[in-house]
Amino acid sequence: MVKAFMKLGLSKEDASICADVLMESDRRGIESHGVNRFKPIYVDRILDGIQKPITKIDILKETPTTAVLDANDGMGMVASFQAMNMAIEKAKKYGMGMVAVRNSTHYGIAGYYASMATKENMIGITGTNARPSIAPTFGVENMLGTNPLTIGLPSDEEFPFILDCATSITQRGKIEYFAKINQDTPKGMVLGRDGLPKTDSKQILEDLKNENAALAPLGGIGEELAGYKGYGYATVVEILSAALQAGSFLKMLSGVDESGQKKPYHLGHFFIAIDTEAFMGSKSFRKTTGDILRALRASKKAPGRERIYTAGEKEYLAWLERKDKGLPLTKASQNDIKEVNKKLNLNIDLPF
Repeated sequence: MVKAFMKLGLSKEDASICADVLMESDRRGIESHGVNRFKPIYVDRILDGIQKPITKIDILKETPTTAVLDANDGMGMVASFQAMNMAIEKAKKYGMGMVAVRNSTHYGIAGYYASMATKENMIGITGTNARPSIAPTFGVENMLGTNPLTIGLPSDEEFPFILDCATSITQRGKIEYFAKINQDTPKGMVLGRDGLPKTDSKQILEDLKNENAALAPLGGIGEELAGYKGYGYATVVEILSAALQAGSFLKMLSGVDESGQKKPYHLGHFFIAIDTEAFMGSKSFRKTTGDILRALRASKKAPGRERIYTAGEKEYLAWLERKDKGLPLTKASQNDIKEVNKKLNLNIDLPF
């Protein structure tokens, strides 16, 4: 991936960041945002001219605790890596830092940036808007992106608490993964223009493009299972990803112009770092966090269930298993890598 990104124009440093973000997703067992997106989301978009390989970052406004950056349609992972680092540096000096980004592109797994903060004993918060996928409660038109609201909290355990999830009941990447392994999407996650659930994964991806299907917000279709809560959180992320930086939002992020031609997505992100040392100290924060997580896992289990997990634990267990063994690749991802290898004349001897 590094060699392919460099062949497309990225510097070695930027290519390494992008590859690491994708691999970290698979290391944590989150295949929906990992290497399977290397070709269709990043390589293809660079080749289509709707994403720039060289990330030119402009600082539009800056204060001691805040900043607004323009990524100029460069690599979202590179802009986000720099933005969270900037937020962390501000938090080290002033206790808190927040950086907003506009005119960016897909930034990969949101938890990557939250964990950058937890490694510094800081609370890390990030979110991003995305191409329209979610229908508002009682609606059928895809208006909001899957808009993750991701929070990382340092603890005294081997792993931090990382809540990294979309505000839709599922994300487009998960459906892409279902389609690659020929698996139906569970009923209730996607609805058609008729308001009824859809389950054919490959057809759903086509219908999402044509606006004939929409993802349900977190909670599900309608109000009975509190889908309005996911709808509300998705809207919060949309606002924080657009209003702070005077960026694009909702249908403006469709990725196509009036004539149906592909165009840059102009996504927005936000990054918050909060230094726990500025409160009652990082050691106290980490212990209390760890005590809460341990108490939750030690609580009474449902019949037939072996254990209770806390957010970030399953990902840590996947990382323990995969850090030495390597990452599993679907046949479709292998074919993507072989295609990129051939198309870019990399001449790499692949092991599959």
